[in-house]
Amino acid sequence: MRRIAILALDGVVAFDLTIPCQVFAAARFADGTPAYEIRVCADRSVTTTACEQQPFQISSPHGWDDILDADTVIVPGADPDRAPHPRAVRLLREAAARGARIASICTGAFVLAAAGLLDGRRATTHWQLAGRLATGHPRIEVDPSVLFVDEGTVLTSAGVAAGLDLCLHLVRRDHGAAVAATTGRMIVMAPQRAGGQAQFIDHRPTAGDAGDLVPTLQWIQERLETPLTVADIAARAAMSPRNLARRFRAHTGATPMQWLLGRRIQRVRELLETTDLTVDRIARTTGFGSTETLRHHFGRQVGCTPSLYRATFRGPVR
Repeated sequence: MRRIAILALDGVVAFDLTIPCQVFAAARFADGTPAYEIRVCADRSVTTTACEQQPFQISSPHGWDDILDADTVIVPGADPDRAPHPRAVRLLREAAARGARIASICTGAFVLAAAGLLDGRRATTHWQLAGRLATGHPRIEVDPSVLFVDEGTVLTSAGVAAGLDLCLHLVRRDHGAAVAATTGRMIVMAPQRAGGQAQFIDHRPTAGDAGDLVPTLQWIQERLETPLTVADIAARAAMSPRNLARRFRAHTGATPMQWLLGRRIQRVRELLETTDLTVDRIARTTGFGSTETLRHHFGRQVGCTPSLYRATFRGPVR
């Protein structure tokens, strides 16, 4: 069981604060035991910015110093116009030096930047404030177009709901795809979006635009073992290949074939974790056709071989 510490600064965004509480509390192993111990670490009581007209205060039995023995420290969004408390900045640096993984949600990136933890790294924040982060901290490579950035020991996410994607990504990193998928179902969240997916920047839907790809996405999901082409998917969606590509990019941040590959890799992960199927059989049942093709794509997407992944994340087969 890993320990998660959530650093609550004065002016914390209440929704950002509760995202990691909800996600990591929902993460459980196959036997039902919790996968995480969660601490909200606040200095006495803090005032939230959940509602400008009526902010409210929260308190916690854990103080800021309690982040120092956590495996992961998460900094929710806070008021970027307010300089973070020097002691909180010092404690963040100390936690990072001790080996803790540090993550931020939305404007929490400004706190990590103040601590110098993003210098020389790629990072993101809410798209409206990305330019400000880049201007104020020129040593950071700010990417305003993605949902989250994983730099190994330091992670940052874009605004609000992107924090859900980041936290589910951390669950997957820690405990594998099966635990992450179960966690997503518990919090009634759609399949996790990839970190490289575009933020929804000033998207103005046209008439009939909302949700028009959902039946097609479901159709693809149900046919992962079938060799599909862009033409096949376009015919199912009753669109031209060009229009299909545009809609996919707008809704998923990926091309149709990139999205299909991501779903196949996700299914491979689940089968490696929960079944005794051979890698060759998994390759055939997920549309890769051959072990060699599966290993190629799996290595590029996940960073290890299927066998190593299975050895790392395999749970008891029921």
